[in-house]
Amino acid sequence: MKFTFVKKGFALLVGLMLVLVLVTPAFAAAKSRVFIEFKPGTKAAVKSALVGAKAEFHYTFKELKSFVVTVPTTALKGLKKNPNIVSIEVDPERYLVPAAKKTVKPGEIPYALSEVPYGVDMVQAREIWDPDFDLDVNNNTPTGAGMTVCIIDTGYYQGHEDLKDAIGGISQVDDDWSRDGYGHGTHVAGTISALPNGLGVVGVTPGAVDLYIVKIFDDLGAWVTKAHASDLIAAAYSCRDGGADVISMSLSGTNKSGKEERAFNSLYEAGILSIAAASNDGLDVYHYPASYDSVVSVAALDSEMVVADFSQFNDQVELAAPGVDVLSTIPYTSEAYVAVDGATYTAWPMEYAATGTVSGELVDGGLCRAIDPIVDWTGKVVLCSRGEVSFAEKVTKVMDSGGTAAVIYNNVEGLFSGTMGEAGDWILAVSISMEDGQYLVANKLGMMAEVASIYTWPASGYEAWSGTSMSTPHVSAVAALIWSAHPAWTNVQIREAMQITALDLGDPGRDVHYGFGLVQAKDALDYLKALVP
Repeated sequence: MKFTFVKKGFALLVGLMLVLVLVTPAFAAAKSRVFIEFKPGTKAAVKSALVGAKAEFHYTFKELKSFVVTVPTTALKGLKKNPNIVSIEVDPERYLVPAAKKTVKPGEIPYALSEVPYGVDMVQAREIWDPDFDLDVNNNTPTGAGMTVCIIDTGYYQGHEDLKDAIGGISQVDDDWSRDGYGHGTHVAGTISALPNGLGVVGVTPGAVDLYIVKIFDDLGAWVTKAHASDLIAAAYSCRDGGADVISMSLSGTNKSGKEERAFNSLYEAGILSIAAASNDGLDVYHYPASYDSVVSVAALDSEMVVADFSQFNDQVELAAPGVDVLSTIPYTSEAYVAVDGATYTAWPMEYAATGTVSGELVDGGLCRAIDPIVDWTGKVVLCSRGEVSFAEKVTKVMDSGGTAAVIYNNVEGLFSGTMGEAGDWILAVSISMEDGQYLVANKLGMMAEVASIYTWPASGYEAWSGTSMSTPHVSAVAALIWSAHPAWTNVQIREAMQITALDLGDPGRDVHYGFGLVQAKDALDYLKALVP
């Protein structure tokens, strides 16, 4: 028997070696996505060479005299020797700037009356179009009308009750820019121009600015979706062709691109103001496009005007704006609850967890750590105390023990939002307050509990998100708002006015955390009016 086992093991080993030999060459055929810049008058010759190198063509940028292609990496050496090729440059990846924190306001969706997010007044927007603060737009005041803001993001929910119809741009990931499966782009749009219509929220501009939408990210969400610098260049050129005055980009990447920088420089020279998120790593590292000189880099503040701990800081940060718990529009509704013994307890859905409704006997799982003893929770609803380990580990512990749902209660007062970190085959999981969790542990164990997490898409929803993704549209909207007072002003004048009149925060003068400070719409407009003869 022992000999037989060795023979089988040896045969298996040989088989695996043969598979590796057969498979390895396929993996060895590495490919590179690059910009290929050609000399004037040699476009056709270079294209022919690329076809011969088995290139996959993505874009042709006449402005940059460049093709964007994916080619076998082994072909690059030969292409570098081509006398008609000026340069070969890597096409770096670009990502959405994910919300550092996302919270839901339960029980208030939809809102009966318009709520003014704190950031709208923090940037002095209503001091321009609603100086008596009654949510009635005053006549003959700048509102952003006549200006176009181009949003490059995940799309736009055209059917939202609190958003005006946008202008159709392009979609690089599907055929519908008005579809937003993740919500990032719709949230950005609400901050810029949610309507003062008695529903939901109000934007920095009161639904007056024109929106031009370019979609370069799909429905998978900020954690896993990516694009490339070339996609962003194509999107920005589409913004230009669509008549954009301002380009708003809540996205970034760590690697600089010479071609991308040239593209944004040319857009700036053409009179367009580009504004981008500084990013959310909380480090002093440059992210792009925000860190190009021709792009305004925006940091995030909380409601107390303190820079967020996640906000990127460096000498390219130019302005700061509200970016913590910013309430705005989203293309879905999401609600959750835990019902036990005739009472219903407010819950918040865990991001990426399953949705639906399940029932089971309520049990106490303690901290629900992986190191805790194995238990049989088959069909149970498990209460887990927050702390010590990640939410993903707690939910995994419940899943491994057969639980049907995880209810994680806070370890400090109040509700909280949580995430599994990434999409996966998760069970239903929600969070509740410390008070409710402790009460259930003390009084309701062994009773039947119903747990629900209900997600409806598309639908007119509202959530508070955090990130430099949320601060960026504040600045984009302020630029459009003040510019609408006198469209003959230039992008350079608008930018300088926002710099000069920003509320100085942090160290005196410009600093790496706040830039010139908190953008101030009314002060910037007053400054600009003094320039008009």
